[in-house]
Amino acid sequence: MTNLQIFLDTATEAALAAGVVLRHYLGKLEDMIIEKGRPGDLVTAADKASEAVILEVLHRHFPQHSILAEESGKLGNQDNQYLWAIDPLDGTTNYAHQYPFFAVSIGLLIDGVPQVGVIYDPLHNELFKAATGLGATRNHCSIKVSKTSELSKSLLVTGFAYDRHETSDNNYAEFCHLTHLTQGVRRSGSASLDLAHVACGHLDGYWERGISPWDIAAGIILLQEAGGKVTAYDSTPLKIESGRILATNGYIHNNLSQELMQISPLSVWK
Repeated sequence: MTNLQIFLDTATEAALAAGVVLRHYLGKLEDMIIEKGRPGDLVTAADKASEAVILEVLHRHFPQHSILAEESGKLGNQDNQYLWAIDPLDGTTNYAHQYPFFAVSIGLLIDGVPQVGVIYDPLHNELFKAATGLGATRNHCSIKVSKTSELSKSLLVTGFAYDRHETSDNNYAEFCHLTHLTQGVRRSGSASLDLAHVACGHLDGYWERGISPWDIAAGIILLQEAGGKVTAYDSTPLKIESGRILATNGYIHNNLSQELMQISPLSVWK
């Protein structure tokens, strides 16, 4: 068994255990929801309990590895070549409202490059897995991106950052512009599941700003192994810490990149 397969199996163990926690807390949070700073940026008891379970699994298997977790921050030696990027509950706002679109996302970067990813949707029991050279699956079945080649026939998905109230770089203009050029733009509230659904071919492209490495690390390798393409907005190599991502089936990538680069931002929303 290769190291990547071992890492993938461990991430799967952690994601499934975290999914049990999320199902347990769903609809039972009551007063266990707080804002972390910006309006709408929520954290719940479920986030923390899910992350604790994931950390326990990773520490037990790989105590020497470094970790970047949404709630706990940086753990371990950050100079280690192995870095786990963890979102214990991607879609916390959805979860707090019992809107059925949220997931656990666990990605492993090796020397800064996403190489292993597991995304688990516990409500629909959909398990997405990928590792470099090992392909991408949903519930153990191979997945591939769509073959949509025209932007006008594509279905896209995006999101809006928590600081959208404060900055002109808020994705509003892009959303409106691309809604008119395509068959539609969806806004799900879970970056990891957005990437997973592009990987499955349900969606053709995704872009977003204001995201963190734990939001996208797992989804990047999932999409790449499914035949998709991931870059910066301008089609240059992605810097995962940049907070921006363009991810597509590959066929519409250049056209979508060109459109994103020519859109002028709206003014700050008042």
